[in-house]
Amino acid sequence: MEPPPLSSLQEEGEEGPTVEDSSVFSAAVVPPRPATHSHSLHKYAPLDWSAYFDEERRVAIPDTDNVFNAYTTGSEGPVVFCLHGGGYSGLSFALAASQMKDKARVVAMDLRGHGKSTTNDDLDLSIETLTNDVIAVIRTMYGDLPPAIILVGHSMGGSVAIHVAARKEIRNLHGLVVVDVVEGTAMASLVHMQKILANRAQHFPSIEKAIEWSVKGGPLRNIESARVSIPSTLKYDESRECYTYRTPLEQTEKYWKGWYEGLSDKFLSCPVQKILLLAGTDRLDRALTIGQMQGKFQMVVIRHTGHAIQEDVPEEFASHILKFISRNKIGPNGVEIPGLIKKWQQ
Repeated sequence: MEPPPLSSLQEEGEEGPTVEDSSVFSAAVVPPRPATHSHSLHKYAPLDWSAYFDEERRVAIPDTDNVFNAYTTGSEGPVVFCLHGGGYSGLSFALAASQMKDKARVVAMDLRGHGKSTTNDDLDLSIETLTNDVIAVIRTMYGDLPPAIILVGHSMGGSVAIHVAARKEIRNLHGLVVVDVVEGTAMASLVHMQKILANRAQHFPSIEKAIEWSVKGGPLRNIESARVSIPSTLKYDESRECYTYRTPLEQTEKYWKGWYEGLSDKFLSCPVQKILLLAGTDRLDRALTIGQMQGKFQMVVIRHTGHAIQEDVPEEFASHILKFISRNKIGPNGVEIPGLIKKWQQ
C-alpha cells in the first residue's frame, strides 16, 4: 500500500494526477525519476514473469476455495519467501529474485485480493486472515518438514511476515527481513491514506500508460521492474473500457490499523534473526530505537531509493538478503556449521 504523501513532484509536461513522492515509509528526499517521453511507449511494454522466475504455481488450500498464485525460482539453498505490500503483487520481487536464484530458492506469492490469487473474500485483508493465508500456503507447499525459510515482507507484507513469525507455527523459520515499514510513522499516517489513494491516477487507456505513470507520477523508480510488476496490479474494466487497480485498497480501511498496531514489539519478540531494511534513517520509533541499540536486530539504510526498495534497487536489495543468509549461516535445511557454508559466501 503506497503510504501518504508529504510532498509533491510533478513531471514537466505530464498531465493528470500524480502520487506524491515522499511518504511516511520512504525517505524525505527521493532520487530523480528516470527520464520519460510520451512518444516512446515501447519503453513501457510489459515484460513477462518467465524472464525472472522459473515457475508460476497455483497453490490450492485444502478444504477451502482459496487458490494462491506463487512465483518460484532457484533450486538450491534456503527458501526466501517474499510478501509484497498492499496494491503490489508477487512480481514486485521479480528483479531481486533473478539476482538471488543461484544461491537461494525464491518464492513470491500474490497475497489475498492481489495479483492472480483468488479467495472466498478478496476484500478481507485483516492481518489475521493474511497471516493465516501465508501459513496455509507454506504448509501446502512444504508439508510438515519445510526447508529452511527466511520470510521477507515489504510494507503491509512486512507486517504479515512479522505476524507469521510471531505465531511460531512455521517449522524451520530462520530469518525475518522487514522492508521499509515502522509502526510509529505508519500509525500516525493512516489518517491521510484515503487522500493519497484518491489522488492516484485511477484509470489507464492501456497497460503501457499505467507502467509509464508508475514511474512518472507513481511509486516506482525502476522502469524494468515496473514493466514486470505493474500489469499484475491491474484489471480491465469492461464498462469503462480501460484499466484500473486489481485491489480496491480504499475499501479495506477498517483493516489498516490492525496491520501496524503493536508491530514494533511484535517484531522485537520474534525468535529468529532479524533485519530491517529502510529507505531513510528518520523513521525508527522508540521501541525500535531501543531494540536496535540493544542489538536485537540489524538495520540497513538503503540510499537513493523510494518506498519499494526491492523494485528500485533490486541488485542491492538481493545482496543484503544473501549477506543476511551467509552471516547467519542459513543453509537449505537450517543453520550450518562454518565449514559447510562456503558456497554462501559472496
